[in-house]
Amino acid sequence: MSEERSLNFLEEIIEEDIKNGKHGGRVHTRFPPEPNGYLHIGHAKSICLNFGLAKKYNGQTNLRFDDTNPEKEETEYVDSIKEDVKWLGFEWQNEFYASDYFEQLYEFAIQLIKKGKAYVDDSTPDEIAEQKGSPTEAGTPSPYRDRSIEENLKLFAEMREGKYQDGEKVLRAKIDLASPNMHMRDPIMYRIRHAHHHRTGDAWCIYPMYDFAHGQSDSIEKITHSVCTLEFIPHRALYDWFIEELEIFPSKQYEFARLNMTYTVMSKRRLLQLVNEGFVDSWDDPRMPTISALRRRGYTAASIRDFCERIGIAKRENVIDVSLLEFCVREDLNKTAWRRMAVLDPVKLVITNYPAGQEEVFSGENNPEEEDGGGSREIPFSGELWIEREDFMENPTKKYFRLGPGLMVRLKNAYIVKCEDFVKDEQGNITEVHCTYIPESKSGNDTSALKVKGTIHWVSVSHAAKAEVRLYDRLFRVEDPGAEGRDFREYINPESLQVIPEAYIEADLASAEPGKGYQFIRKGYFTLDRESEPGKLVFNRTVTLKDTWAKEIKKG
Repeated sequence: MSEERSLNFLEEIIEEDIKNGKHGGRVHTRFPPEPNGYLHIGHAKSICLNFGLAKKYNGQTNLRFDDTNPEKEETEYVDSIKEDVKWLGFEWQNEFYASDYFEQLYEFAIQLIKKGKAYVDDSTPDEIAEQKGSPTEAGTPSPYRDRSIEENLKLFAEMREGKYQDGEKVLRAKIDLASPNMHMRDPIMYRIRHAHHHRTGDAWCIYPMYDFAHGQSDSIEKITHSVCTLEFIPHRALYDWFIEELEIFPSKQYEFARLNMTYTVMSKRRLLQLVNEGFVDSWDDPRMPTISALRRRGYTAASIRDFCERIGIAKRENVIDVSLLEFCVREDLNKTAWRRMAVLDPVKLVITNYPAGQEEVFSGENNPEEEDGGGSREIPFSGELWIEREDFMENPTKKYFRLGPGLMVRLKNAYIVKCEDFVKDEQGNITEVHCTYIPESKSGNDTSALKVKGTIHWVSVSHAAKAEVRLYDRLFRVEDPGAEGRDFREYINPESLQVIPEAYIEADLASAEPGKGYQFIRKGYFTLDRESEPGKLVFNRTVTLKDTWAKEIKKG
């Protein structure tokens, strides 16, 4: 965005820290995804924030995978996350993993045991939950809370050696069972998991909890500004407690509002349900809010960065209308997408006075928003064309400015034609529209003096390529499908995908570039799908030319 904006609260904090010489005026952030799923548009906000802050203040950003849960993590997710970050236009200074620090974290745990600040507990998960009490009642001590330091060191070492089964013992911090913050009531630091880890293999059978690994990993990397979403506010006291007790580099946690957006769900659990239960085809199904799905649908990295800039950074939860994201991609594609003609619901137009066997080649600009039209392409023309069925009306209404008996329109980049007749099949469907053309009305050299109000697109029958076109729309039909008490699956939009198995497109589109945006004139923005192959073109609709949902909302 070109206009000046005021600083967000994180920028104010950083500028004050730099002014005061905190951390030597250094800014070091990190983006810490869990490799247990694909990143979504909410993560894009965090990526743009962390990398953007570092870039603005000449700092660095680490990409650190929080891989402390071996049962849910896969290398596939690691690879997809790295691809998403790079595609959004960012480069990380270092690539780290929480598993890089397993030995150091283990030593930190021993340090806390030796200080009398951690103990091995044999209680069951239900017993530990009961011991924690409630927000209005203090917790009760575990019967194992006062084990000696020597016994705790011995038991913790045996946990690491694999002597105990999953869930048989845990390591807990010894803090304050009467704390009003439930996270401070002797939280679990380590649990036993005999599970294969995607990086460390079977070297470990105890794994640190996120709350223990989080702050210490930040500290090891000397992160100056650790940015999290608002749900981590209650965890901050524990984050600080571990750092203070261990007397290590004092990384500081700051919280901002996560992205909530209309007509979608953001929780990984719900997104996984959509995939596993067959509501969508995959994590990168173009109806999903994942970054890989948005990329496949034709969203540009620039449009997502623009969206994240526009919504800003706040301390209070809010909901962003998905129409803003759609606006951002329209804005970007309007400037970059090549214009092409495609007929999705074809009916044949026959120019009865066009010389038999004659062909012409017209020129069309690639993008009128670019200098010199962004260059041009050749458009073959003949006496038989495909036009959209909706561009002909047997009994035209008063303000219908397309084709009907006696009506004239301009064929884009070509001639003015006049409808003389039409042909129907036995079911009453229009099969052909017969027109005559005005030879003197050639685009760019029109001497006919005729004025017409309508222009329609077309494709030459003998030159057209064929393609499958997938018309994607919003996955849900209500603004808040995940509202309290709702089963979000009941609000799936049955028209979120319409497949046109055979559309006719300009021959030029047979060599469409993967990842490039194209405006199908009057139809919307489209991109080539990854399932395309020679002889089987597939195009996905990125977004319509206008916000078609705005009308529906007004009706409702």
